[in-house]
Amino acid sequence: MADIVNKLWGFCHTLRHDGVDYGDYIEQLTYLLFLKMADEKEIDVDKKYNWNSLKDLSGTELTDHYAETLRKLREGKGILGKIFTQAMPRITNPVNLKRLINMIDEEDWSSMDVDVKGEAFEGLLEKSANEGKKGAGQYFTPRELIRSIIRVMKPDPRAKKDFTICDPSCGTGGFLVLAYDWLMDVTKGGALDREDAKRIKSKTYFGNELVPRPARLAMMNLFLHGVTTEIKIGDTIYEPFDGKQYDCILTNPPFGTKGANQAPEREDFTIATSNKQLNFVQHYLSALKPGGRAAIVLPDNVLFEDKAAEVFKILMQDCNLHTILRLPRGTFTPYAQGVKANVVFIQRGLPTENVWIYDARSNVEGITKKDRPLTAKHFEEFEQCYGKDPNGQSKRKDLGPEGRFRKFHISEIKERDYKLDITWLKDETLEDSDSLPEPQVLATEAITELEFVVDELKEILNLLETESEE
Repeated sequence: MADIVNKLWGFCHTLRHDGVDYGDYIEQLTYLLFLKMADEKEIDVDKKYNWNSLKDLSGTELTDHYAETLRKLREGKGILGKIFTQAMPRITNPVNLKRLINMIDEEDWSSMDVDVKGEAFEGLLEKSANEGKKGAGQYFTPRELIRSIIRVMKPDPRAKKDFTICDPSCGTGGFLVLAYDWLMDVTKGGALDREDAKRIKSKTYFGNELVPRPARLAMMNLFLHGVTTEIKIGDTIYEPFDGKQYDCILTNPPFGTKGANQAPEREDFTIATSNKQLNFVQHYLSALKPGGRAAIVLPDNVLFEDKAAEVFKILMQDCNLHTILRLPRGTFTPYAQGVKANVVFIQRGLPTENVWIYDARSNVEGITKKDRPLTAKHFEEFEQCYGKDPNGQSKRKDLGPEGRFRKFHISEIKERDYKLDITWLKDETLEDSDSLPEPQVLATEAITELEFVVDELKEILNLLETESEE
């Protein structure tokens, strides 16, 4: 995949001379990749406008037919029409278009990793981020982390006839695609009865995404897996709640507070805050069915800021917040190296009695992209400690002050004013100068903390301004 991404990125530089920026290039690339993979998987696309109709043309005949292909597909009905909504040709040089088609045609994309288009897109955005384009990381969660979350959450649509799974900030659909892939694995390739198969492929997986480009990628990825679901494009927390509830929510709400300068006016939100992640947490309380479960990726600061205490106090009355996984330092490398994060596991309908915390960070060397990448081994012990019950009700053992898995009673949480940044292991890696994180990582961590403080000050200022207006 790295070689392919490098080849595709190298071609991006060529296209820039024709006025095609990296965003437009990635978008055009996804259209062509989709048609190629649809051809490989023998998915029915009108033969007048499929991959083979493009690859044998050249010159102006090719660019004209490419424009006509995108027009026909975006005017189509059903999921294909939604996938190609607003699709417009941006590569007008026939030589460059032909070269890109030839590059894509050289690979057998369907034989690669199940989420290959998502990973290609991710790789290209990473290249762009390294050149100063910010925000690439908002769409992605490391695949190994997603797989671990899914293994313990067991989002099995066979559990009941109306079982639904949702990611309210789905990006390119990583959680949804890998949840479906997990189901295919546990059913040994999709050994489902006909009725279940039809329901699961059309009425089980749902998502919401603010940005059209990754939303389109999510729909494409799911479609190539045979899942014909629509990803809703819109603002999950600032638009009115549509009332839909789900059995399982798997999600990583966007980091940071960009664009969140005021509290949403949602009647179902008890706590007024402009903190984006806390508002997503409040949304999950509304969007979970009674008995439903959720796994939520949240930065450290969301577990201890003042408004967090108010939100988690309410959450623990309505939900069993049974498990927190402290993620290794650098989990989101290279997109958000300075973000220290956790996964919070909840089930709606029962109040919290005990919170179990697994520390996968202390005395663990930080994650780097090349030398120390995130792997399944980082989560093996956590998954064993979590147990087989997806609702966190398996018999568990507190490993004591020297262990990584501890239990904290709700009375202890109350004493801490519902702040959940609980640590007990002495992190010796932070005292060993040879194992300290790289200077740029430490600097990024410092910036992340400072941005958090600035955001808190802005919220106080907004509150003061509101009070003075009243």
